[in-house]
Amino acid sequence: MPIDRDRLWARLETLSRITEPDMPWTRRSFTPRFLEGRAWLAEEFRAVGLETTLDAGGNLIGRLPGTEQGLRPILIGSHSDTVPSGGRYDGMLGVLAALEVAQSLIESGRRLRHPLEVIDFLAEEPSEFQGLSCIGSRAMSGALTDEHMELRRADGTSLRDAITYVGGRPDQIASETRAAGSVAAYVEVHIEQGRMLEAEAIPLGIVTDIVGIRRERITVKGRADHAGATPMPLRSDALVGAAKLIERAYEKALATSRDVQPLVATFGKIEIWPNAANAVPGSVVMTLEVRCGSEAAVAAFGEQLLRELAPALADVRVTATAERVSHVAPVACAASIRSAIADAAASCRLAARDLPSGAGHDGVFVSRLGPVGMIFVPCLDGRSHAPEESIEPGQAEDGARALAGTVDLLDERLD
Repeated sequence: MPIDRDRLWARLETLSRITEPDMPWTRRSFTPRFLEGRAWLAEEFRAVGLETTLDAGGNLIGRLPGTEQGLRPILIGSHSDTVPSGGRYDGMLGVLAALEVAQSLIESGRRLRHPLEVIDFLAEEPSEFQGLSCIGSRAMSGALTDEHMELRRADGTSLRDAITYVGGRPDQIASETRAAGSVAAYVEVHIEQGRMLEAEAIPLGIVTDIVGIRRERITVKGRADHAGATPMPLRSDALVGAAKLIERAYEKALATSRDVQPLVATFGKIEIWPNAANAVPGSVVMTLEVRCGSEAAVAAFGEQLLRELAPALADVRVTATAERVSHVAPVACAASIRSAIADAAASCRLAARDLPSGAGHDGVFVSRLGPVGMIFVPCLDGRSHAPEESIEPGQAEDGARALAGTVDLLDERLD
């Protein structure tokens, strides 16, 4: 299946330029800029001949019918939203490589036995709705709950209203949820977001598993006081307590660096009240994110952290509590898809190696519907979720070629 590298690269450049002008490369979900990108994508889907729809959960889907009745679809794609000041290839590469595969099939006059669906999942990145991610794939797989739908962002808008804003139909999500076993396979091309492939000069990674991710909102409470009139021994400084938690979390996670399944922990969002130069902080609300291939380690980390630090927090007269925001268990990529990727890479004469994904992906939720797999390509210096995120046209082409070969093999091998 021929891949047009120049066409793929031109689309990547075009979509990346749909960005907030003062904050490249930013196209946050549920914003006018996101809708602008979506409108461009939908037109590209239609222009190549895909049956293009927006499902109830707000996922953009381009479908190419198969030649045999009754076969389950093969899904390929990713997402088009970004983190603030994110990169130009995270997510976008997977969507546009999938579109290139579909267009190449159409132009060659071929059809797969299975239906092929190119999907741009809604809001894969952490959203403004208390950090909830993978909203579209949650909706498709029945994992978007009523509680999720009532989450609100800072301006008071509910997630339910935001899905409506992007063209979804919240009241119909339940009726459109896909059943377990309804998907033949899901394959996604993605940048590695790490340095292993680049360091070893290997063009492709075959993902073995996707880490579990748990986010907790930790609230540290002290007492707000005048910064000049309150003696140090009498303070209940919430930020001092927060600093102790941050330091201990770093130490605990660092100690796992040589484990078979290392854990990473990040306090990436902090809100301080009253947040004034002349006031002792009375409360701090922080988001703790923990990632690991071990479900037990992910689930226990936050509770252990607060228990271990309770005496130290009491010494500075503050308390800390935790509330779960989200929890996603680790997912293993299917052996059948990994084998197809390896065979496709070999047929393309591209070296490949197994490696885990330290990032979360929509495949975690799609795995409820059928087997999933992922193809990684290198990115410069492992940088991602940053403006410096970069790949070369040939690397994008390699990912698309491997995806095309994988789709062909899965179409032959799967019922």
